[in-house]
Amino acid sequence: MRPYGDTLDDGMVQLSFTLPIDWSEEADDLARRLVAKMGFSDVAIAEGRRIATGFSFFVVYAKTLATVDPSVAVAAAPRFEAMTMQAVDAFVRERIGRTVRVAGACIGTDSHTVGIDAILNMKGYKGDYGLERYNEFEVFNLGSQVSPEELARFAKERAVDAVLVSQLVTQKGSDVHNFTALIELLEAHGIRERVLAICGGPRVTNLLAAELGYDAGFGRGTLPSEVATFIVRALAERRSL
Repeated sequence: MRPYGDTLDDGMVQLSFTLPIDWSEEADDLARRLVAKMGFSDVAIAEGRRIATGFSFFVVYAKTLATVDPSVAVAAAPRFEAMTMQAVDAFVRERIGRTVRVAGACIGTDSHTVGIDAILNMKGYKGDYGLERYNEFEVFNLGSQVSPEELARFAKERAVDAVLVSQLVTQKGSDVHNFTALIELLEAHGIRERVLAICGGPRVTNLLAAELGYDAGFGRGTLPSEVATFIVRALAERRSL
């Protein structure tokens, strides 16, 4: 299949980028030439404007001949039917037999708590209650700007079953650095084998999570019940091994 703009399979895409140059008609021409060098055709500058001294921002429409086969897609999020809050609580009582302890935080210098709060806070997200409302969960929301060292130490001291970490800021690979550091610290503390490690964020994929040593990764639009279901099913599976 190909990207779709006005007509099915027309190959139209939208790009946006910044160039280190003051805006002018000449700058528009440079942006157009740059996109053409990327292999696009029918390049049109939808918007070009100054954003700061010596910098211009561009929105560009263009056409590509590239296609992709949908059957080769990989790294989908864990596939399962999310259980209701009541069903998760019943599952915990029947299959695990004790309260599930979960700790979550935004690690590193990231101060964006919207994602982790959507999963953990009682009010939840899109009418789906957060893990704090579950009767069979004990939840520790450590908030933002928590160092990987602090979270790993907390996980060991409180004997948590699952660690949830969120990262929104991704500049210069800071999210990958922090995610990796946490896994290494969980291993150093000798608790990685018994603690579920789950990462999340708008750019997180399950493939990235697996590559970094996590049990699962959840991206945009994830509901609390989906995370809760994964946690309890994974814990029950480990107990049955």
